[in-house]
Amino acid sequence: MSPGPRAVTGTARLGKRTKDLTKRLQPGDIAIIDHEDIDRVAAEALVERAPAAVLNVAASTSGRYPNAGPRILLDADIPLVDGLGPAVFDGIRDGQRITVRGGEVLLEGALVARGARQDEASVTASLEVARAGLSEQLEMFAENTLEYMLRERDLLLDGIGAPDVRTRLDGRPALIVVRGYHYKEDLATLKPFLRENRPVIIGVDGGADAVIEAGFRPDLIIGDMDSVSDRALRSGSELVVHAYRDGRAPGLERLEALGVAQDAIVFPASGTSEDIAMLLADEKGASVIVAVGTHGTLEEFLDKGRAGMSSTFLTRLRIGSKLVDAKGVSRLYRQRISTFQLVLLALAGLFALAVALWATPGGQALVQILGARLDGILSWFVMLFSPRGTGP
Repeated sequence: MSPGPRAVTGTARLGKRTKDLTKRLQPGDIAIIDHEDIDRVAAEALVERAPAAVLNVAASTSGRYPNAGPRILLDADIPLVDGLGPAVFDGIRDGQRITVRGGEVLLEGALVARGARQDEASVTASLEVARAGLSEQLEMFAENTLEYMLRERDLLLDGIGAPDVRTRLDGRPALIVVRGYHYKEDLATLKPFLRENRPVIIGVDGGADAVIEAGFRPDLIIGDMDSVSDRALRSGSELVVHAYRDGRAPGLERLEALGVAQDAIVFPASGTSEDIAMLLADEKGASVIVAVGTHGTLEEFLDKGRAGMSSTFLTRLRIGSKLVDAKGVSRLYRQRISTFQLVLLALAGLFALAVALWATPGGQALVQILGARLDGILSWFVMLFSPRGTGP
């Protein structure tokens, strides 16, 4: 009989919004979240913080679509317990020491909640069920796309509603950074592009922090301002607040509290902040738009798990060939010859020249003369620093 799953003990950290919780999660903590259909970005953010376990009061895979998050957590050997119920947020306080044993959550030895411990078999079965419902999700995606197109046709077709910004984009490349898929790797490989082309850097909410962490400063920060740090908002970047279509802008209240709202611009539009960043860059004449961490495939649209992603699909169609994924740019720059390779090539050329000279009588004579000269110089240096004898 094989032993059951190991028990783990750690400090409980509670957060109904996963992206906010990961900012204060420490290695060895036990993350308690309320996240139905854990997507790839959320799972990778959790894995990066190395928690002892992840407890979800909701279903990590609801069956609506085959999301990648649960398998990413299992591959990282992080225990995942599902369906604990919202009462967990009342029964456990942040900072308490708890133990996870199988699907049970214990506080000071007493059972607080019980859920379903996920393993390879359960995750595989959930994904198979979810794949069977993909056709329904595609139909909903198509309906939402049509609805968004009719609602935002003026913005999509003519750019009507895009505000004026102080940052000049006309004729310049623009880099739009979203804290999404593989954004760190893409930013690292794009550093040569950033140094050589000096694009306008646009951080979308938390993407502004990703830019700062990479050693750069965003020229523009666009978003609803809920997941960007105070440090980024005070960095001197131009701020564009994504507002609802009726003009309400909850993010403006935060900027006012920080004292940076005086020059902020409000951009009312449907869709995501990622979309309006692309539409703004395109409307203001950016020569090329390089996207980091954005959503570009059907899997990524569905993995995001919300109807609003249809706007991203239409935005990409609107921008067309001007939009370039960061991975394509980074592949081009990887082919460039590095400084180390140039030095190595020069040394190899000098070695080959020396071998060719040594193979000829004239070359051998030249080497002997150079050797004699070098020997004379070395002898002069030795005599210069050697102690001199004193007379009687």
